[in-house]
Amino acid sequence: MKEKVNVFDYAETIAKALRPGILLNSNGDKFNSMVIGWGHLGVIWHDDTFCVYVRQSRYTKAQLDKTGEFTLSVPLDGKIDPEIVRVCGTLSGRDIDKADYVTLAEPRTNHTPGIREYPLTIECEIIYSQDQDLSKMPADVIGRYYSGIDEGVHHTMYLARIVDAYIIREDE
Repeated sequence: MKEKVNVFDYAETIAKALRPGILLNSNGDKFNSMVIGWGHLGVIWHDDTFCVYVRQSRYTKAQLDKTGEFTLSVPLDGKIDPEIVRVCGTLSGRDIDKADYVTLAEPRTNHTPGIREYPLTIECEIIYSQDQDLSKMPADVIGRYYSGIDEGVHHTMYLARIVDAYIIREDE
């Protein structure tokens, strides 16, 4: 069963889960999931939105550009699965099938599955994207996150409309 929720009722849960990492799922050539620690929930153009940042060198970026959608999977009650974090946070979907390491749940609205182990599910469609302009960023941020990197490994920001939000319940 998928219990529909108001995503803003879970804003604190999402914000706390971002620091250790939530899952950004894509489904272009195949299902893929990556751990993200940056993002924000908000409202723009009267739409509920979520903004994610993906390095341009990541497999996930090509998937997002191809499909224009993603699903976020958020653990509830701080229940982080270390094996999921290891696989989705350190291994590339170019090299392995991450669907072998998680339990997929059919989406309700878009085409990208959620993950049962991280039951708070937010389905999104991308409405705007922008490559970062490092020349407009504070020097301390560049020094901490982008110092010495090659061109093409900064981030693209994806702003997405939230099209559905629910909790995957055990009995499904």
